[in-house]
Amino acid sequence: MTNLGTPSTGQDSGTLADTFSQRTLQSSSTVYQGRIWDIVSDTFSLTPEAEPITRDYMAHPGAVAVVVLNEQNQVLLLSQYRHPVQMVLWEIPAGLLDIEGENFVVGAARELAEEADLVAAQWHVLTDYFTTPGSSSEAIRIYLARGLSEVPENERHVRTDEEAEITFAWVDVDEAADAVLSGRIHNPSAVVGILAAAQASRNGFSQLRDANAPWPEHPAQRGQ
Repeated sequence: MTNLGTPSTGQDSGTLADTFSQRTLQSSSTVYQGRIWDIVSDTFSLTPEAEPITRDYMAHPGAVAVVVLNEQNQVLLLSQYRHPVQMVLWEIPAGLLDIEGENFVVGAARELAEEADLVAAQWHVLTDYFTTPGSSSEAIRIYLARGLSEVPENERHVRTDEEAEITFAWVDVDEAADAVLSGRIHNPSAVVGILAAAQASRNGFSQLRDANAPWPEHPAQRGQ
């Protein structure tokens, strides 16, 4: 039997990175305008000589999520009903960046206060990712928040609708990672954030980026 070996990419872990790629856009139109996001139809060419192709996708304002760690290296998880999948999911605090001009870290701190009644003194970028790049422009930045204190009771956000049912649990990071790998946690931000936090904790979080690190992949930042 022939040993095919391991394919070589010509890159190491320090240089491996996704890259921007501008293609020739013939037309773009909004085919559906929703309350939070729209559906856009773009016609473009992969190369100047290629036949045009059309792709429909969700135009999304982007979002932030927060892995909250306490001094015992436990992550805060919250459970919330999600109607499209008809399940109660274990998640991390998260929300849309739908306030024009709002700083990304400020948005994350707002969501943390609204969903978990917490304030964090220490913030870092944990990781960035696209939720469904084949069908949505959504980009999510996940922060690591530490140095926790509670929002005063008289200043707390009143949670309504599905958020009114939120319950909380503090779970050891490695235990939460085991739940991800065994298929018991499905929320994408929780999956990505928990695994990233488990990996980052192994080197004392020394490789994390500053909370205000550039985010060129955010929908409003692309092409700038």
